[in-house]
Amino acid sequence: MATPVRAQYLRMKAQHPDALLLFRMGDFYETFDEDAEVAARDLEIVLTQRDMGQGEKVALAGIPYHALDSYLARLVKKGHRVAICEQVSEPDGRRLVDRAVVRVVTPGTVVEPQLLDQAANNYLAAVAFDDDRAGIAHADISTGEFAVTEVAPELVERELARLAPAEVLVAKPTAAQVGNARAEYVVTALDDASFNARAARRRLLEHFGASTLEAFGIDGSPLAAAAAGAIVDYLGRTHQAAVALLHSLRSYSTDAFMVLDPQTRRNLDLFEGGRWGERQHSLLAVLDGTKTPMGARLLRRWLGEPLLDIDALRRRHDAVEWLSAATVRLRRFQDVLGRVSDIERVLHRIGVGAALPREVVALRRSLEQAPALRELLADAPDALGWLSAEVRPCDDAVGLIATAIADEPQGELGHGGVMRPGFSRELDELRAASTDAHAYIASLERSERERTGIPNLKVGYNKVFGYYLEVTNPHLQRVPEEYVRRQTLTGAERFYTPELKEHENRVLNARERLEELETALYRQACRQLAGMSEQIAQSAHAIAVVDVLAALADVASRSSYVRPSIDDGDVIDVRDGRHPVVERLQGAGTFVPNDLLLSCADQQLIVLTGPNMAGKSTYLRQAALIVLMAQVGSFVPAKSAHVGVVDRIFTRVGLQDDLAAGQSTFMVEMLETAAILHQATPRSLVVLDEIGRGTSTYDGISIAQAVAEHIHNAPRLGCRTLFATHYHELTELASRLPRVRNFNVAVAEQGDGVAFLHRIVPGGADRSYGVHVAQLAGLPSPVVQRAWELLASHEQSGAARPRAARAREQQMPLFSEAAPSRALEALEALDLDGLTPLEALNKLFELQQMANESEGGNGRVGRTGEGDG
Repeated sequence: MATPVRAQYLRMKAQHPDALLLFRMGDFYETFDEDAEVAARDLEIVLTQRDMGQGEKVALAGIPYHALDSYLARLVKKGHRVAICEQVSEPDGRRLVDRAVVRVVTPGTVVEPQLLDQAANNYLAAVAFDDDRAGIAHADISTGEFAVTEVAPELVERELARLAPAEVLVAKPTAAQVGNARAEYVVTALDDASFNARAARRRLLEHFGASTLEAFGIDGSPLAAAAAGAIVDYLGRTHQAAVALLHSLRSYSTDAFMVLDPQTRRNLDLFEGGRWGERQHSLLAVLDGTKTPMGARLLRRWLGEPLLDIDALRRRHDAVEWLSAATVRLRRFQDVLGRVSDIERVLHRIGVGAALPREVVALRRSLEQAPALRELLADAPDALGWLSAEVRPCDDAVGLIATAIADEPQGELGHGGVMRPGFSRELDELRAASTDAHAYIASLERSERERTGIPNLKVGYNKVFGYYLEVTNPHLQRVPEEYVRRQTLTGAERFYTPELKEHENRVLNARERLEELETALYRQACRQLAGMSEQIAQSAHAIAVVDVLAALADVASRSSYVRPSIDDGDVIDVRDGRHPVVERLQGAGTFVPNDLLLSCADQQLIVLTGPNMAGKSTYLRQAALIVLMAQVGSFVPAKSAHVGVVDRIFTRVGLQDDLAAGQSTFMVEMLETAAILHQATPRSLVVLDEIGRGTSTYDGISIAQAVAEHIHNAPRLGCRTLFATHYHELTELASRLPRVRNFNVAVAEQGDGVAFLHRIVPGGADRSYGVHVAQLAGLPSPVVQRAWELLASHEQSGAARPRAARAREQQMPLFSEAAPSRALEALEALDLDGLTPLEALNKLFELQQMANESEGGNGRVGRTGEGDG
């Protein structure tokens, strides 16, 4: 039979079988059984045993209660759910302490500052599926953000990649539809009931106190409501206090911004870059001069959601232009913003009752900056009136904190140093009584030494016996008669007097009442602040917007960026463009700028050739980054820039395999290329680097040429494209495809070596200088020398010429010269865009019949190979 405490533990564990249960026992959180083995392994703590009575021994591993946050961070990072079971009654030695699970911590429900990245959101997402749609909701409970959308099922993975959630909720039957091959987030499978559309709708209406979901934009979106309802349900079971902080629900459409697929985000080094994925080598690092954590998170969000709305983009550009126009004004903005703390997350901690007094004071000082920001914005042109209107002073919240909380809270809550003097008369009286009693006790030691002649007499205190007078054994004969013996020690005796006992009661009573009253007053003030949270959150968001715009203005001013011209045309015209990340790493004045002109009308596809290390990849990424920065609202690194708004940026850059999915580098290359050809539109920007290099030369050049021709010729595509390649044969495309242009990276040969000029010039290159680059990389001299010999041999024999080029010279015409023009005329008259697949097959049959009639019924339509000779 289990002991009472063991039975209590097993009951709690049965309620949370999928979580590590931290069971509070005195000053430790203990784990038992299999949980103890996991905790010992993942936390690197000692695994021991505990006797639970009647010979039962169980595994045990524990952590100190005061170190919970640090250990909790390690468990959550390893993907564990952690149930925290607290003692909810005081131990009295007569009965079992009451315990309850007060919170279940999961990766998506973390709120502890030590566990969060200040510059990034920590999203909990939920996905609800049906046959042809999916609803996606996401919430950051540390800031109160709550939003939802509906997309096609095949776009779920892309949207989750954009959000980068810490945890994704999904119904068990549809869990396999949430792609997570790289384990970028924790997938939590819930029962179907959590995603039931009717229950979710009822849950949301009850939560928001509404009679309809129309105001949230999801009245006719049952899947969106199901996903949002699942989040509310999950939080209700894991962190009930956080639910109340989700004040509103925002619906959005992914059509409102440029969606960036995971490989494009990676290839453009938006959030981390370089060989090791370092943040300092990213575009975010270049642009992030924000002064507040809220601004840092918002900038990250803007970079992941470039706008398509021209008017919204121009509003951002107007603000950046005004802020960057005067350095003194910009510095004033930054000085004010530098005094603002993380309002959003402090507000959340106030709402869940976890905010420290110093955090509340920091909130007041942050909100006090709002009037200063409004004053600075008063000089802004009318076009920026929208910005000033959003920054609200929140005077009620500032006044409440200023009245209730001391400027510099001292000690822990309940010790009398948190609430401002004058806020509560009763609290002030208790402080005075406690101070007087403490003063008496503090002076008692000196006065009693003088009165009794005992030189080492001292006054002390412990929790068991209270205050006492301690006298060592050699001086016991001097103890006055009124001293009452309280405790005997080895070398001393402890006493008390009626007067000391009276003051002890005053101190203890005052301390107990002081702790109770100050805690109650503080919590009441926090509840009042939580009631103002919606207005405070709106002002916090506006401050974050100002912070991001000021950061963009600052980098524009420091790095000589220019305002791009934005319209809905199809021209991208950049003069003296620069790569923002490379320029920052190299230093000002060393980067070689280049022009770019793309137009669907006459310069749609640029074939870029040249050697490795000369700057082709830099040029490709630079073009994409300038477009993206323009559509984020940033100024761009160029002398001038005109950007016709791009609906998507697609990139196929670099060699990368996916071993977890069993995909080779070439398969990944082809999958990404296929996705581009299927999804791109005439308004897209496509960046292709070395298509076909993952296979043999002959296969590679054939695929590369076919891809380029398809982008140029397919009526559905026709997108602006940069196509870098080492296949020099592709330069022939410019002679027969009207919208293809050749450019190359200039190289100057110097004896046996080369100098890379990093200039993009018209025309195609005829050499790749690969052996030169190999030599620069430090390959052993014998290897380089042998490579030169083999290269000369191949060039002399022509063996290096791809078979595809030779095959073209021998290729038979599609129709024999004797074929009548009737078949050609019929082919040219076809409306290819309007043909259904069945009609196309019928037309091919008719053309075959025409060819049969012309060739005497031999059934051939100009086939090559297989005996055609």
